[in-house]
Amino acid sequence: MRIRILMSFVVFSAAELVCANEPVVTNVKPDTAGGKPNVLFVFTDDQAVDTIRAMGNSEIQTPNFDRLVHSGTTFTHCYNMGSWSPAVCVASRSMLLSGRSVWRAQKIYDTAEQEREAGRWWPSYLKGAGYRTYLTGKWHVKASPEKSFDVVRHVRGGMPKEHPDGYNRPLADRVDPWSPSDPRFGGFWEGGRHWSEIVADDAVDFLRQAADEPAPFFMYVAFNAPHDPRQSPREFVEMYPPEKISLPVNFLPEYPFKDLIGCEPTLRDEKLAPFPRTERAIRVHRAEYYAIVSHLDRQIGRILDALKASGKEQNTWIFFTADHGLAVGRHGLVGKQNLYEHSVRVPFVAVGPKAAAGERIDAPIYLQDVMPTALELAGVEKPAHVEFHSLVPLLEKRQTSSSYEAIYGAYLGLQRMIEADGYKLIVYPNAKTLRLYHVADDPYELKDLAGDPQYRVQITRLAKALRKAQQQTGDALSLAGLLPDE
Repeated sequence: MRIRILMSFVVFSAAELVCANEPVVTNVKPDTAGGKPNVLFVFTDDQAVDTIRAMGNSEIQTPNFDRLVHSGTTFTHCYNMGSWSPAVCVASRSMLLSGRSVWRAQKIYDTAEQEREAGRWWPSYLKGAGYRTYLTGKWHVKASPEKSFDVVRHVRGGMPKEHPDGYNRPLADRVDPWSPSDPRFGGFWEGGRHWSEIVADDAVDFLRQAADEPAPFFMYVAFNAPHDPRQSPREFVEMYPPEKISLPVNFLPEYPFKDLIGCEPTLRDEKLAPFPRTERAIRVHRAEYYAIVSHLDRQIGRILDALKASGKEQNTWIFFTADHGLAVGRHGLVGKQNLYEHSVRVPFVAVGPKAAAGERIDAPIYLQDVMPTALELAGVEKPAHVEFHSLVPLLEKRQTSSSYEAIYGAYLGLQRMIEADGYKLIVYPNAKTLRLYHVADDPYELKDLAGDPQYRVQITRLAKALRKAQQQTGDALSLAGLLPDE
């Protein structure tokens, strides 16, 4: 995989880049002496790869995510490996904190506190390396957050409390009962202040503390946004009139295999919009999705300004990614419980002393690679059980290709995928169906090539790679009779 450098000529106004409430920290000496770098990890929930203006979405306003993209190196093909649960974030975070691939992370999910006690835990390794550790926001794993980090604030569950009016909407024959900016629906408004703003409040406060600390810091800043209920202040909702939002090019009223792959109408995520999907409903949901992303972007700007004010910016690595993507109307789906690019790919940006500004790397990675990357930067040897790979060799250009022969993905026992050499093979065991896409030329996965005899060679090669990936990850699902013989 090649690395390409994009020169950026985008100019931002001061209003786009500076928050009016930029914190001021006095009597702080710039942290330029070197030593172990600080690590600021910014983690979002349900944020698809195409939700950043600087990455090609001209409909969305994200000046601070753009700020990260232009300041650092973007990994354009970052994936989540999948999930054993409809709550895909549970598996994603278990892999992230333990360093284990999806099925081995499942085995330790219920005993995560024992993993922490044994020191086999991302923040535990950094504590041992002398880091002061901070957590705010979404956690969603079965280990004590208070014992995992030195300083902990506002630990959140999987999602804000839902409201029945937020589902099966909008309908064509009635007034939409939902308002994303109305605090009476609770959710992100529970407690009186939007949860994204509270996470940013905490992060700004942590950075004020860290400014006076001699030890390097590790901050785990985990937003629940832009997960549903997709709520944000009226200012942001009004930025995106639904009638001006484009339909996805891969919009479908209904996915033909939805019931056999676990995306039936009873699945919570899929219940958000009516069946069959209507153009109006998808425009409304996408408008609300963009609004909460833009509100989230405002909070990211506050954190970046606080980091600069702390005097620690020059010796800090910032890593931004999300736990998985989201369909929001693509392929007739709304949730993340599928293996299309919109749901398995996420943004991933690294900003730091060795990250070239404005560079993009196409080599495929997993988002969980951030864990061994941070360990290497902290001088911690990668533990034997960690199955993901440090990105430092790619960032330093000592390596130009991916550490992975292929990208593997899974959802329950209902879906499998393998992606390599520009092709993706998806397997639906219950539907006894294969789907093949040439994603290099068909990034929206519009044309299924599985039934075309001329692609038999690609299917056979990918089937072999999938069997190998299953063996490597401990995936016991039998695909006998579905894949061609080697």
